[in-house]
Amino acid sequence: MASALRTSVRRFATTAIRAAAAETPNAYGVRVSKAQGSVDQLVGAIGNTPLIRLKTLSEETGCNILGKSEFQNPGGSVKDRAALYVVKDAEERGLLKPGGTVVEGTAGNTGIGLAHVCRSRGYRLVIYMPNTQSQGKVDLLRLLGAEVYPVAAVAWENPENYNWQAKRHAERLLKEDPEHGAVWTNQFDNTANRRAHIETTGPEIWAQTEGKVDAFTCSTGTGGTLAGITRYLKDVSNGSVKSFLADPPGSVLYSYVSSGGELKERSGSSITEGIGQGRVTDNLKQEVKELDGAFSISDEKTIEMVYRCLDEEGLYLGASSALNVVAAKEVAEKLGPNHTVVTVLCDGAYRYADRLFSDKWLKSKNLRDAIPKRLEKYIVLP
Repeated sequence: MASALRTSVRRFATTAIRAAAAETPNAYGVRVSKAQGSVDQLVGAIGNTPLIRLKTLSEETGCNILGKSEFQNPGGSVKDRAALYVVKDAEERGLLKPGGTVVEGTAGNTGIGLAHVCRSRGYRLVIYMPNTQSQGKVDLLRLLGAEVYPVAAVAWENPENYNWQAKRHAERLLKEDPEHGAVWTNQFDNTANRRAHIETTGPEIWAQTEGKVDAFTCSTGTGGTLAGITRYLKDVSNGSVKSFLADPPGSVLYSYVSSGGELKERSGSSITEGIGQGRVTDNLKQEVKELDGAFSISDEKTIEMVYRCLDEEGLYLGASSALNVVAAKEVAEKLGPNHTVVTVLCDGAYRYADRLFSDKWLKSKNLRDAIPKRLEKYIVLP
């Protein structure tokens, strides 16, 4: 009798626990986990990043400002998407076979994304990069298995530009080993980059906002993210979603969009890395006329937003991400209250901390005074 009673109590307790679990405060997380399930290898974890509502800026503008948290990709940036798609494109076209080699010219996150993708899929990776980049980036790429060639930093038009050296390296390897194949993935003009965002990022944003998105904005380097997301959102909304370019100093794209197509001489520079352009890439070319405008964002606004996002949102963002957030705020102010504006949080500040939070570096860029007094406590490096 006592034994039966204990069994009944245990069953009752188990049932109660299961019922409580069904009503857990993490019900949303459980639903997302069920939808995600398990993925096949690292590349299956690329994408499906959350949209984060930026509370303070949303309240300031009366809008809903959302950031796509691309720093949560396995390689730490939005470039994981492009890296996967340029490799997939080469596979689909028969240019890469098991044991083949991927070659790219990149100074930043695309190389890191490619390193992860190539290790996961069993390819060799060769990277050409300007020798102006930090030793830390070179070391990280090599740690991830890439063969790295730092070369002199020269203009795109120069045949010794790192991109053209990467192209020649791939052509040489292909002649030497046609059985396995080699490909220059050419992130700037390979429209598989744009396709990544038409097929993944754009649909994710639309689904996550349940179609209630009024505008999108981000900066551009290769043009793939801006072009791909713009194309998808324009198509799915029958043109009602507005799209705006965010541009740093030293880029010609703001003037190009604002002037209706006049490509001016490039001048100046910015603290941001991997964004801003002196030309219209093939990725951007097809969608540049779809843009509804452009915003030129100063380095002063960008660095202040790096610190604001850390202080107000707990988000540890790189300069390109902060520039995008500034642009989202300005788009919200342009549209007025009760609009939803989405941008891209490209990567975190982890690879840039020795500059962004350094008193010496800020002074060297004449940006020390751009940090509000209340945020100076984050300048923790000499």
